[in-house]
Amino acid sequence: MDVMEAICKRWSVRHYLDKPVEEEKLTRVLEAARLAPSACNLQEWRFVVVRSAETRQKLMVAANRQKFVAEAPVVIAACAETDNYVMRCGQLAYPIDVAIAVDHITMKAVEEGLGTCWVGSFYEDEVRKILGIPPQIRVVQLLTLGYPAEEPPRNKSRKALGEIVMRERWGGK
Repeated sequence: MDVMEAICKRWSVRHYLDKPVEEEKLTRVLEAARLAPSACNLQEWRFVVVRSAETRQKLMVAANRQKFVAEAPVVIAACAETDNYVMRCGQLAYPIDVAIAVDHITMKAVEEGLGTCWVGSFYEDEVRKILGIPPQIRVVQLLTLGYPAEEPPRNKSRKALGEIVMRERWGGK
């Protein structure tokens, strides 16, 4: 499978089969994250991998009771051990770096026959408490991972390239 095929096949999976993810596949998707680029090669990302049904249930509550969080056989808390490095452009590096690493996970997951869903709606302090994450570590997002129990949507609604790309300057055609 090439990268564009994985990009086109990826969708937000919210229904999972009751089937564990093999450790080898999990290791390969985490390895994809490890290889992601980061600002100044800081590699600030840290991942807490959760398989326990009891813990996933608690995370589901902390994630605004989104049931698929408990249903997925794996939940990954994508965190940042950060000194709040600000890039020259004025943006914090860690949210961008973690997002790149998690996107590597999502692409590798597609190749492995797995589905994922980015979860941004959660209470960070609750997740931190559930997983024993120290206060100086930021929980950037949760990611569910498992075998999809649903078919992908027929059409992904996406804007045309001409609506989102400008040439040479803002508003340039």
